Amino acid sequence: MTPVNNALYDELGERWYTAQDDPVALLRAEGRLRNPWIATEIAARCGAGAAVLDIGCGGGFLSNELARAGFAVTGLDQSAESLSIAQSHDTTHSVHYEVGNAMRLPYPEVSFSAVCAMDFLEHVEDPAGVIREAARVLRPGGLFFASTFNRNWLSWLVVIKGVEWFVPNVPPNMHVLHLFITPREMARYCQAAGLHRIRFRGLRPRLNRAFWRLLWTRVVPEDFEFTFTSSLLTGYLVTAEKA
Repeated sequence: MTPVNNALYDELGERWYTAQDDPVALLRAEGRLRNPWIATEIAARCGAGAAVLDIGCGGGFLSNELARAGFAVTGLDQSAESLSIAQSHDTTHSVHYEVGNAMRLPYPEVSFSAVCAMDFLEHVEDPAGVIREAARVLRPGGLFFASTFNRNWLSWLVVIKGVEWFVPNVPPNMHVLHLFITPREMARYCQAAGLHRIRFRGLRPRLNRAFWRLLWTRVVPEDFEFTFTSSLLTGYLVTAEKA
């Protein structure tokens, strides 16, 4: 099977935060919807100042927002180049960024009140192993958050081919269909890791003027938006709790 191209994240540099002609602009748009919602959920369930681990944190979109919300954040990624950019955009100067392997997290058990894995599980060959590690470092009652893509023909058409057709500078094999995860598989992985109270929430682009400008110009507008949906056919969020 075609391997996913994870080297692309070493090459983005400041484009993590500036590029409009690149799929990373879609990640930023997703974050504008998703990250405040995650911060609110953690605050409500875990309290102010909770310790949070962001696995596969990339350029720090979620980590830095959670730090601004007052949480004690650790961001882990295998790309030192991405972490350098993330740290340069940490206005709180409080996030602990660290190079590491999601399959062997360098933290003891029950270290964190929440663990996040945004747009990451579809980039590894063993997502169940990552979820087991996330559960290991979670405290009892701690929260696990992840976002990924469902594996079906519509996701192939929208998430892989649609992005290739309408967004410039898409690297080869940025996503590969066989690594996408169905909600049923995700629920099974979470349950096997000792996580329960599993909830799903879909995400999709908002079909407004910014969406149609993207299709026409092949530039992701600053006002491009995502919205939550009940459909899990393409992108979705999962939230679970450690027993």
